Amino acid sequence: MRILVTNDDGVTAPGLAALTRALVGWAERSGADERGLPHEIIVVAPSSNYSGASAAVGSVQDRTTITYQRADVEGAEDVEAYGLDASPALSVIAGALGAVGPKPDRVLSGINHGVNVGRSVLHSGTVGAALTASQLGISALAVSLRVGQEPDPWESAAELAVALIPLLAAAPPRTVLNLNVPHLPVADIRGVRWARVSGAGLIKSARGSGSWEAPNREEIEGPAAAEAARSVMEGEPEEKGEIVLTVGSPFPHSSDLGLAGAGAEDATLVAQGYAALTALRGPRADEDAELLGRLDSGLGSALAGFDFTD
Repeated sequence: MRILVTNDDGVTAPGLAALTRALVGWAERSGADERGLPHEIIVVAPSSNYSGASAAVGSVQDRTTITYQRADVEGAEDVEAYGLDASPALSVIAGALGAVGPKPDRVLSGINHGVNVGRSVLHSGTVGAALTASQLGISALAVSLRVGQEPDPWESAAELAVALIPLLAAAPPRTVLNLNVPHLPVADIRGVRWARVSGAGLIKSARGSGSWEAPNREEIEGPAAAEAARSVMEGEPEEKGEIVLTVGSPFPHSSDLGLAGAGAEDATLVAQGYAALTALRGPRADEDAELLGRLDSGLGSALAGFDFTD
């Protein structure tokens, strides 16, 4: 099995090093895959921090080359590693399409410093890399660790990620799993639970100029509405200025945690000491029959003014 490791914190980040070291140990213990081939680990990651890049690749028509440099991964110096002047998604595309050898069988992205729960799933470069792998037909695992007091227990997330490789290998092609791990030694983690994506996010308000003030509507924010997130505009609009963002925590207040039962949200589970595991689906056509029926019934009237040849 050929595994490509990437991240969004940069090729020298300690989380990537911990994940790579754990994969090297796993490869040595496992010996060979089901085809009798030795496991291979290769690192293709951004040379700098691309946090929040989602699945962006930039304007590849304006820039059709990617500069790279060989890199050393701390504690896994024998692993072939490259730092690319590219986003996580573009790093995966380059690695999957032959820039550094054969197409990988799996992609592992992380370990990100900070969880990717709630709305962060949309914006995370760590998750964006995994979703990009899925679009290329490769199953992937995104791994993130909650921020806490140093030293960070990177090994906790790394050990859980490695333990999930057989699950990922047995899953259908293009499977994407998102693992979020609490800031705890692995022995203190309460378990791994399947999770729903919460409605919470890091950005709680955006304050600029204007005269409108209202809390976010619950149907837009979902559970995040309980966090009293607001978008506020004060004063008269100007030609230019600044919008000040208030950044907070994606975790619910301790009084709102509830029980971590079946179908609990990712942020709630991590706050309670569980590792949260979510299966994600990348961009695909929505096949919901009710939605398509409603859209189709209105399509004719929406296009009544057009004279199509067919």
